[in-house]
Amino acid sequence: MFSIFKSDPKKKLNKLLSIKLEEAMQAQRKGDIKKYSELSAEAEKIDKQILQIEAQSTQA
Repeated sequence: MFSIFKSDPKKKLNKLLSIKLEEAMQAQRKGDIKKYSELSAEAEKIDKQILQIEAQSTQA
């Protein structure tokens, strides 16, 4: 009934993914490869979560 008030987890994760990728790019530009790899790994985990949500929504 009130589904318009529910937040979209996919939208939230996409925004978080965008932020992580931006931070990773900035770290790479500064030459901080360790930080870049950490942020890239976090971004990859978020991307996997997004793919899982998409897979669940297509099955339903």
